[in-house]
Amino acid sequence: MAGRLHVIGIGPGDPELMTLKAVRILQQVSCIFVPKGREEGTSLALSIVQKELSLEGKEIVEAYFPMVKTRGSRETGTGKQEKEDLDSKWNDTVNAVLSRLDRGIDAAFITIGDPAIYSTFFYLYDRLLERKPPLDIEIVPGISSINAAAARAGIYLGLGNDRIAVLPANYLDSLEETLEKFDTVVLMKVNKVFDAVRDTLMKMKLAAAAVYVARAGMDDERIVKDITKVQAEELNYFSLVIVRKG
Repeated sequence: MAGRLHVIGIGPGDPELMTLKAVRILQQVSCIFVPKGREEGTSLALSIVQKELSLEGKEIVEAYFPMVKTRGSRETGTGKQEKEDLDSKWNDTVNAVLSRLDRGIDAAFITIGDPAIYSTFFYLYDRLLERKPPLDIEIVPGISSINAAAARAGIYLGLGNDRIAVLPANYLDSLEETLEKFDTVVLMKVNKVFDAVRDTLMKMKLAAAAVYVARAGMDDERIVKDITKVQAEELNYFSLVIVRKG
């Protein structure tokens, strides 16, 4: 009998925010796949789990995924080469996952936050189902950085008929339009475009309605409710801005 793959959202960074189901499954499986953004680096997801659970005796398989944009981008020049390199890395992980499942080994693939929100896993999901459509895959939801950031900042995302938008911050072309149409706007991963985001918010007189949250739930979490005071050295990959109008 083939093994089962559990895709587990482990939350935004605080190990106590892992769900009981996530902890139970991670205790039970013998193999855990851990994503990381640099080949020579470590896995943040793994470091979070290790704060809560002993992984002694378990097989830990690293899955390296370079942090490059692929979906919706033109595949030419350097971008095409980056996608080919990333495809190769994804396929390596697909092969590694299937080799365990084919031997009847139950495995887990951990991901920060929630697997359904800007998670790397679903690129793998498509490839896994292409190779073996009847695979037994369970997706275990986790607390997203969006929820954690709002909770840590002490603000709500929506009430009643409020409209909420979640937008990758690098899509600046539609930012003003989105800010006009929605009551709450969450801008993800703002570190590389923070100055442009701040300029737009100031131009639209919404700077006072915004809060900057970096590494929500982690030991070095930072919350700034006056975004005009955020310094360049404080910007972080795991950061977002919540704009709550009204």
